[in-house]
Amino acid sequence: MSPLPARMTAVAIRAPGGPEMLVPEERPVPTPQTSEILVRVAAAGVNRPDVMQRMGLYPPPKGAPDIPGLEIAGTVVACGPNTRRWREGDRVTALVVGGGYAQYCLAQEAHALPMPVGLSFAEGAAIPETFFTVWHNVFERGGLRAGETLLVHGGSSGIGTAAIQLAKAFGARVVTTAGSAEKCEACRKLGADVAVNYKSEDFVTATKTATAGNGAELVLDMVGGDYIERNYEAAAVEGRIVQIAFQGSPKANVDFRRLMLKRLHHTGSTLRSRANEDKAAIARAVEDKVWPLLTARRVRPIMDQQFPLADAARAHARMESSAHIGKIVLTV
Repeated sequence: MSPLPARMTAVAIRAPGGPEMLVPEERPVPTPQTSEILVRVAAAGVNRPDVMQRMGLYPPPKGAPDIPGLEIAGTVVACGPNTRRWREGDRVTALVVGGGYAQYCLAQEAHALPMPVGLSFAEGAAIPETFFTVWHNVFERGGLRAGETLLVHGGSSGIGTAAIQLAKAFGARVVTTAGSAEKCEACRKLGADVAVNYKSEDFVTATKTATAGNGAELVLDMVGGDYIERNYEAAAVEGRIVQIAFQGSPKANVDFRRLMLKRLHHTGSTLRSRANEDKAAIARAVEDKVWPLLTARRVRPIMDQQFPLADAARAHARMESSAHIGKIVLTV
């Protein structure tokens, strides 16, 4: 393999603000330490936390790069001294703590997985942040089981499209919300049993109707705000609500009596700030449970648009428009 360059192009955040604050600049190529690998990035996923970081609302954890980007796919070009699994030339997709919007990016060895057979690098880059989040929150934290009903908000998002497919693959029923007839149809094509246009329909009523009045055993929510109380209404007795984001508001006025009367469980998690050991455990579970489904094409990352790395601002504008269905990816 040819010698590594000393410098690389990365997309930095000039100052908190709009998409125009994403600017290409030269940075040193990082050096992998102990259990890290260095990946020559072929593609990087774009996610809501990237947008929040750009706006100044989601600072990177201590020690993380200031460059945005939480998931990548590419080729291993260097390995730290304590790595065991990967070698130069291996094709991987990886969850990273930041730095994905660049030509080269560091990843923890245990947070990288082999590129699924038959998928492009762009598709590979659309997997880690989304599928790790869904697996942990829907199946490990939320305990979804075959025969149960999952209510997932934002069904046409990267998280939503993954959640629909995985829930169906493991035998659950799915009710989802989306913001247009086109998005609802896209959700149904992915397997959703019921797709609710939240702009014109009430998802609580639709969920109760779809479950003979029982409600959903599990709710996956990234909206928050007034959805919190409505999720309690839509949930079944002994139902579980898992909070993964607050695209609406992290604050709400809620009548908590329903939480007691229905014996509900409301939990939540974030991924980026979790300990390396936690993320490594999620990676092992995803490789064991989800990778066979990806290889068999029973589930797949749903792709929206791809943009060159230098056009990261356009990619963020696309995400903020909420017009996308599936994943937005930067190609390097």
